[in-house]
Amino acid sequence: MLLYILRRLLSIIPVLFGISLVLFFLLRALPGDPAQVIAGELATQQEVELIRQQLGLDEPVYIQYAKFLNRLVHFDLGKSTRTQYPVTQEIAPRLLNTVILAVAATFLACLFGIPAGIIAAVKPYTTLDMVVTALALFGMSMPAFWLGLMLIIIFSVKLKLLPVGGSGGFVYLILPTITLAAALVAVVARNTRSAMMEVLAQDYITTARSKGVVEKMVILRHGLKNAFIPVITVIGLQFGTMLGGTVLTETVFAWPGLGRLLISSILARDYPVIQGAILIFALLFVLTNLLVDLTYAYFDPKVRYE
Repeated sequence: MLLYILRRLLSIIPVLFGISLVLFFLLRALPGDPAQVIAGELATQQEVELIRQQLGLDEPVYIQYAKFLNRLVHFDLGKSTRTQYPVTQEIAPRLLNTVILAVAATFLACLFGIPAGIIAAVKPYTTLDMVVTALALFGMSMPAFWLGLMLIIIFSVKLKLLPVGGSGGFVYLILPTITLAAALVAVVARNTRSAMMEVLAQDYITTARSKGVVEKMVILRHGLKNAFIPVITVIGLQFGTMLGGTVLTETVFAWPGLGRLLISSILARDYPVIQGAILIFALLFVLTNLLVDLTYAYFDPKVRYE
């Protein structure tokens, strides 16, 4: 197991290298000059060229990339071209807010999605199953920005129970968490139902029932534990996606997360912040996949890594 973890951790290096290579040259191929954005529309060409020299943008692209890699191996992501603060200092508080939002949404989705999927699988093709399926389809089809606006209108504008947006405490987390978790609840419920129905049709489930095992134990101990591997895979992938895909939710609720920082940095052509944010997204996604793989051994003792 330790050797497997070590190999997976070492495999992160070429992944991040490949992402940094594509990202670096792709950003430079996009239209727009960061020096011109910083200088403003009224700046002279001499002022723009001076800013380009200060940022190192007048050097060949491969030289810029070599310097970027040299800083990266020393865990230095550079400085923001907008604020001149270190990229790590810009990203750290935003990353924490995004992780908090993603964890809260994932927890809420599991809290409702897994029981809903189990109930639908235990009572298939009944009215209850159809209700769960319909709600899951509705949750997957509902745009995050629309749901967020509806929640704001109902709970913030009309009822005045919750703040419209921003951050500052638990109450500020409620509406964005519900918005972000809505689609994930549907995904978790559908996958739990599918996996549970497949497992409950197996011979060992029939054998357990014929031995007089309590139905609750059959469902939870024999059924859910064996059906949870595909479910935990989906949850892990969705969690990794949410770490980089909460831009709409963060924008609607003015949540100071990494997604909003990334969008504003793209508009300002702030290359160091864009590169740092995407590399951190990639690192978190890879680590999440590793954690999901390691949980397989807990739910299925037959799983062994060599």
